[in-house]
Amino acid sequence: MKMKNYEKAEKVIRTALEQQKGTDVASLMEESKLLVLLAKIHQKTSNTEEYLKVLMNAKDVQIRVLKRVGLEQPDQVSLQTLQAAKICCDIAEVATSKREYDQAIRSYKEALSHDSSHVKAMLALARLHLLVNDLDACQQQCSQLLEMDKDNDSAFMMMAELMFRKHDYESAIFNFQQLLERKPDQYEALGRLLDLLRRAGKLEECDKFIQQAEKSPRTGRDAGLNYCKGMNEWSKNNPTQALKFFNLARKDAEWGEKATYNMIEICLNPDNETLGGETFEGMDSDLGNQAEKTDSQLAAVKTAEKLLKELKPTGNGLKYRILENYAFMANKNKSNIEKSLSHFMEIATAERDHLPSLLGMATAYMYMKQTPRARNQLKRIAKMNWTMEEADEFERSWLLLADVYIQNGKYDMAGDLLKKCLDHNKSCCKAWEYLGFIMEKEQAYQDAAKNYENAWKFGNQNNPGIGYKLAFNYLKAKRFVDAIDVCHKVLSQHPKYPRIRKEILEKARSSLRI
Repeated sequence: MKMKNYEKAEKVIRTALEQQKGTDVASLMEESKLLVLLAKIHQKTSNTEEYLKVLMNAKDVQIRVLKRVGLEQPDQVSLQTLQAAKICCDIAEVATSKREYDQAIRSYKEALSHDSSHVKAMLALARLHLLVNDLDACQQQCSQLLEMDKDNDSAFMMMAELMFRKHDYESAIFNFQQLLERKPDQYEALGRLLDLLRRAGKLEECDKFIQQAEKSPRTGRDAGLNYCKGMNEWSKNNPTQALKFFNLARKDAEWGEKATYNMIEICLNPDNETLGGETFEGMDSDLGNQAEKTDSQLAAVKTAEKLLKELKPTGNGLKYRILENYAFMANKNKSNIEKSLSHFMEIATAERDHLPSLLGMATAYMYMKQTPRARNQLKRIAKMNWTMEEADEFERSWLLLADVYIQNGKYDMAGDLLKKCLDHNKSCCKAWEYLGFIMEKEQAYQDAAKNYENAWKFGNQNNPGIGYKLAFNYLKAKRFVDAIDVCHKVLSQHPKYPRIRKEILEKARSSLRI
């Protein structure tokens, strides 16, 4: 196996298993070990079905061992219960990867029945309870783990995340603060805190936690800190600054891969648009030189392609394949879109309910103007249970489906999806923008302005298109001073945006004089 000659290794193990005819406990223990080794070979060769089948056989044999080892070899009891727990955990991991969460929960519970202090099983079970939104069960599991190990960072972070889910923001922040005071360089905790603050609509509180980390003598120029800074800037709609910080973390063994993936996503969609969406298409075409913008987009796509070539993806490589196909579609070439669609379909066929590939298919269909097919994929996603791990993909899917509904005049259905986005992320700039658009179409200009205010705020007042819409609705609502203030803000950053001066600023000024 160490030489990666898996075919020969499998033959040797199968021969040994055929010769293993004994029924005494020593023979059964040996049989269980051999089956676990055989399972590992199937895992290494990505044969998931055989891997699971052999693991189940190993579990059956190990249960027979446990029934007899106490009497026949009492000194082996502890070791054999650990082996049983390990096999159950491996089975649970397979079930989790197949999104068979009920089966995974049962397997982790079985692992804990063998070894009640198995930390890995306790953490994984708590995560699964959180994944299926069983918050009470998750809290119980975390509490048990913290009783055993009060400094367990993972359990500590999960408890804080639970509090956020229950809208107890102050307690959650306090928990994270305690952890970060003890370990200022616990960047996973800092990153989680920044993400949860974003989702709670508290972006303005993120900077102070970054500054606290910077002041610690233990942090210095750590890649983890730069990664967190990049996440913070990305959340605040500062893609250039985000790229700078992610680039500083790019070569790090721990943070480099995640930083590079984020850089690729920014290059492919720097303005955080709804890819495939049509509602706002062409609205900002008079902003500056369109040829310059196109050149900039092409350069960004080339950068994304270069970064993809540098990556050596770990795990199953699905994220890599998804982004690779988004990069392929970026030039909107029909042939490329068709190839990407085919690749997305391959992944979706092999991986049950794989949200990123389903969203990729929907995006490709939208680019190909096959809206009904896109809608079918997006409606399928809308029925799936939300998870924190795929929160961004859920948000993008709901936004794209809302865009489709808006195009068809189904504002109520779009509104429900947008509110769903905001329930999970109050800082979702695009959801506020779409809600503003719906209110504007219904000529409810005061309500439209309120929604655009939030889009403007959570977009860090950087997007001139949103600034224009906000100023326009202020004008319609006869809030002339507010309209003028927003126009000045937009023009100070984007002097090549003459439309806002002529259509709003001059009209607002003349209305004030009257």
